[in-house]
Amino acid sequence: MPDSWIDRLRSEPAAAPALAIFVLSAATLLTTLYFEYVLKIAPCPLCLEQRLPYHVVVPLSLLMTIAALVRAPQRLIAVGFLVIAIAILDGAALAAYHAGVEWHWWPGPSDCSGPIIDFRTKGPLLDQLQSLQAVRCDEPSWRLLGISLAGYNVLISLVLAALAIYGLLRRTPRA
Repeated sequence: MPDSWIDRLRSEPAAAPALAIFVLSAATLLTTLYFEYVLKIAPCPLCLEQRLPYHVVVPLSLLMTIAALVRAPQRLIAVGFLVIAIAILDGAALAAYHAGVEWHWWPGPSDCSGPIIDFRTKGPLLDQLQSLQAVRCDEPSWRLLGISLAGYNVLISLVLAALAIYGLLRRTPRA
């Protein structure tokens, strides 16, 4: 009788952390889309940049899960976990920077003042300026328990990095 996928996850030490990284990072990315498109909370430029590591980690962690289940070379799995850890720690640093900007500990980037007006459009400039809604990086649009989305991203990123390091350390050499 062939092994079930749960048995394969248990038998391959790198598969479970890779799958956990995939599920958590995909859920995080989907949550950002929910906030943007369902709750209509527009992201600021720093919010959009914080999504970039997830665009690397989601497909890579899925590939890592598959690689672990098909017993790919350990060096390949190690490199994958290392890339995931670096990408996620980069995202955690950016999220921490953004949280600091929200708490006014340091200034944010100048492009957080909103989009540039298209002067080629018809209508008075004053109407365009009055309808402009800038998404500011230094004003959190949502908080839960006093923590903004950037703050939660720091926490989630640290958990993902810990899972990647755990997966890197859990590898077992094959004979």
